[in-house]
Amino acid sequence: MPAPTFEELLARPTLAWMGQNTTHLEPPAAVVAAMTASVASREFQLYAPPLGFERLRELILEDLGLAEADAWVTDGAVGGLYHLCTVLAPEISQLITSDPGWPWPGRFVGIGGRPLTVLDVYDQPGAKLSAAQIAEVIEPRSLIYLIDPLNPLGSLYSRSELEAIVALARETESYIVHDCTYRHFAEGHSLVAELYPERTFTTYSFSKWLGLAGLRLGAVVAAPELLTRLTTVPANPLGAPILAQRAAIAGLEGRGPWLQMLREVNRRNIAAVERVVADTGFGSVVVSPSQANFLAVDVSATGLHSEEVCARVLAQDVFIRPGTYQSPHFGARFVKISTSVPEHWVDRFSEAWTALAQEAAR
Repeated sequence: MPAPTFEELLARPTLAWMGQNTTHLEPPAAVVAAMTASVASREFQLYAPPLGFERLRELILEDLGLAEADAWVTDGAVGGLYHLCTVLAPEISQLITSDPGWPWPGRFVGIGGRPLTVLDVYDQPGAKLSAAQIAEVIEPRSLIYLIDPLNPLGSLYSRSELEAIVALARETESYIVHDCTYRHFAEGHSLVAELYPERTFTTYSFSKWLGLAGLRLGAVVAAPELLTRLTTVPANPLGAPILAQRAAIAGLEGRGPWLQMLREVNRRNIAAVERVVADTGFGSVVVSPSQANFLAVDVSATGLHSEEVCARVLAQDVFIRPGTYQSPHFGARFVKISTSVPEHWVDRFSEAWTALAQEAAR
């Protein structure tokens, strides 16, 4: 039986959304007020500045601590990533990425006829790319795609690990895309742009930490002369949605208390998921503690395919994701569970997981 489409899932009003890494907590009041005011002013009838509102761009750079860089506000981080990959494709030799990982950048550079080099990390120490792995395959003018923390496993790169990867990139005049979608959930996150500003693009998302997934807003950040290569002919010269930008500005201006609360809820939920996995003995956590807002659980010892596990949990009105979406080599072995969600959703997940474990034990 095929997995349900997102439209089919949207038709289930009681569904616990724990499969897309998106935040489903009550949004900050200031964010809702900013969107309400924008609608009342009918700003949806207007085009936005091509690079995004100046105030929003300033706040993104402030949040990252990259004062010397510039930011381009895009239709979701993936919109900027698509444009980046297609612009760079004619001059790069390959894209280097991980499995598990996020498949779309490889497909984007493939449009430009560039090959994809995929390095397995699931069973590697730390469950992430290492400089030693990259050194074996890197060529001049490669494009290295680092997801940090790594979606879908939750592993985090240390500063020393990034320094070793940067040394390879600098030696080969390669580019690095540092995908920081889950940065706000991590402890001690470092930025490649601080080490290698001349050839690093940082992608930034509002879908996860602020819960604006449906508004499609993100950014690409880089040194001004590097970013100009993308913005001379931007993917969307009419700008990202004003409504979304107003929400993002409000969220960034009040991010301190919100992030503190969000991280506390996320940590409690991760602990609860880890606890039910341990208590039932059904599966094992891949990376602990996860540095993102999700947890990967290996189910290979249960005798069930990851898609079957997800289907049985969905029957209890809880949506989690099979690893097959993000890993051709290891996807049958693990599922991914989102944790920046209401705590009662995690209770429902725990009940569904316990029931599944009991059924499998019969």
